[in-house]
Amino acid sequence: MILRRLALAPVLLLVLSAPALAEKAPLAMISAYLNGLKSAEAGFTQINADGSRSTGHLYLQRPGKMRFEYDHNEALVLASAGTVAIFDPKSNQMAEQYPLKRTPLNLILAPKIDLAQARMVVGHEEENGDTVVVVQDPEHPEYGTIRLIFSASPLQLTQWVITDESGARTAVILNGLKPGVTIGASKFSITQETQRRRQ
Repeated sequence: MILRRLALAPVLLLVLSAPALAEKAPLAMISAYLNGLKSAEAGFTQINADGSRSTGHLYLQRPGKMRFEYDHNEALVLASAGTVAIFDPKSNQMAEQYPLKRTPLNLILAPKIDLAQARMVVGHEEENGDTVVVVQDPEHPEYGTIRLIFSASPLQLTQWVITDESGARTAVILNGLKPGVTIGASKFSITQETQRRRQ
């Protein structure tokens, strides 16, 4: 259930030293940053709705691809080809699958991100020197929101908080985001992962 909330939805803030007159980054600048983030990897800490924590490593490749590898077990969440697949070793099923478009993660994995789009941004503020943007699907606000947090100088995505359709919140705090990395296609293949686990 915890993994499902990450995928269907995926708040702790990293407190940074803020200048006396900090300003939020403009939406146009954030859109350009996200559109330029073609690939990246990072360690992460996930804070679940029940307060429990898990850690792991994620890989991102825009558009449409993300992989969450969890430490200490073989749990895995894959977003690829318009689908989110959850591989949970505690489940009898090989993988649960859901449409990516029904999750707030779809908003940052879209081919082109335009935060100026009407009704997409429902919050935009400066907080402790960071810029916080709350985004929803303007056509389907019932799918939930994703709260994106960016550090300044340089602008960088540091974490997000997903609120899913049930109201449950899951925070993902990034550790050492490395943009521009080369990631093999097999990392995002749901078919190959399914075949590997059947062997």
